[in-house]
Amino acid sequence: MLNLPKFKAAAVQAAPIFLDTEATVELVCRLIREAADNGANLVAFPEVFVSGYPYWNWVMNPVQGSPWFEKLCKSAIEVPGPEIHKIALAAARHHINVVVGVNERSPNGIATLYNTLVTISDEGRILGRHRKLVPTWAEKLTWANGDASSLKVHDTRIGPLGALACGENTNTLARFALLSQGELVHVASYIALPVAPPDYDMAEAIRLRAAAHCFEGKVFTIVSCSTISQEIVKAMTATHPEAEELLARPNSAFTGIIGPDGRVMGDPLIDEEGIVYADIDLNRCIQPRQMHDITGHYNRFDIFDLKVNRRPMNPIQFTDLPPEQTDLNTYVDWADPSQENLP
Repeated sequence: MLNLPKFKAAAVQAAPIFLDTEATVELVCRLIREAADNGANLVAFPEVFVSGYPYWNWVMNPVQGSPWFEKLCKSAIEVPGPEIHKIALAAARHHINVVVGVNERSPNGIATLYNTLVTISDEGRILGRHRKLVPTWAEKLTWANGDASSLKVHDTRIGPLGALACGENTNTLARFALLSQGELVHVASYIALPVAPPDYDMAEAIRLRAAAHCFEGKVFTIVSCSTISQEIVKAMTATHPEAEELLARPNSAFTGIIGPDGRVMGDPLIDEEGIVYADIDLNRCIQPRQMHDITGHYNRFDIFDLKVNRRPMNPIQFTDLPPEQTDLNTYVDWADPSQENLP
């Protein structure tokens, strides 16, 4: 008999310790513990939370922002690597699934960065590393394109779990690719973006995109968005005082949990820091699909044909050696969550 999981989800709305990787990783581990202590089985963190978003791309020209790009490269992390290892150990110790955004540096390119979401199981295993497929607008000055090798739904104790970063949640085909793999729990990670066009309500745009995915796919979405700290404002206004007004616009951050009917569950957070919680019953995903099952009976696959290229994109292929295999899942298999020095 089919009986889908029930669990508590948590969504973090907070600011990182700007470009301070070690301090931000410590913050992540503390928030993991807080969410788990409050009964959460899943905690979602914002886009590139480790450890900061390139706001200079929006308030400076490329030449002025270039020194900041170097700082971001030096603060970026590799996946797998010691920083993710520490977060995975915290996930294992507190028995909670974690999705966290990071600035990922290519192991073969000191200035090749990706906007990456890392999914970690409640056993501390790295299940996936999803690199944002297309950096949005000014973000193209910072991040390289990801590929679809990680466009996957992960089998977890809380159900089939998928994730997309920020603007990817407007990409209908990317979202359908996850739904078609059986996704029932979706994490949408964002950054606060008050520097968008003046008539653009970022908080409402985030809510609208999440509600659309939930209603179309009959799934739950956990939305996690960062905030802009005074530390970030001070850093950007040190040389560009006009940035203060741009970065102070309200309604730039939304964090909340949305059900398969497209409605927000409980009280979301707008601009303020905190953690949102909600009890999720995946059995609620069944009945609405009798009307609209877009990956099943409510579609015409004899008319529509979506093909997804999930081959990894590599800068070079050597024919004299077998391709290198990176097994993220085994990186922390040896972890002992009872270790006293865990966060």
